[in-house]
Amino acid sequence: MSELLCLEIAVVLWLAHVLTQAFTARAEFGDDFLFTPRDKAPTPKGLAFGRADRALANYIENLVPFVALDLALIATQHTGGLGATIWIIARIIYLPMYIMGIKYVRTLCWGVGVVGLLMILARLAGY
Repeated sequence: MSELLCLEIAVVLWLAHVLTQAFTARAEFGDDFLFTPRDKAPTPKGLAFGRADRALANYIENLVPFVALDLALIATQHTGGLGATIWIIARIIYLPMYIMGIKYVRTLCWGVGVVGLLMILARLAGY
C-alpha cells in the first residue's frame, strides 16, 4: 500500500473508532446522553463503551505520530517502505481485539504498530 493510501485509511479508521464509541455510548446511556455536553458521564454498566472509549483514546495517541511520520515520508519522497502498511494493518486488527477483550492479541497489535512507526522513522533516516 502507498503511504498516501495508508493515510487515507487511517482517517477512515479514526471514523470507525469514533462511530464505535458513539454506538456503544448510545447502547449504554441512550440517545439523550449523545446530545448533551457530557459534563457528568454516568458510570458505565457494561464493558463495550469503556473499551471503545479507551480504544479511541489509544488510537488518537498513535495516530498523531503516524500522521507526522507518514506525511514526512510523502514530503521527502522516502516512500516505498512497509512501515505505514504494517501500522495500518495492525491498527485495523487492534479495534475489534480491544472491543472483544482479547488482551494478548490486542497488545501484540499495538506492538506491531509501534514497529511500523519505527520502520517509518528508519526509512526517513535513510535506511
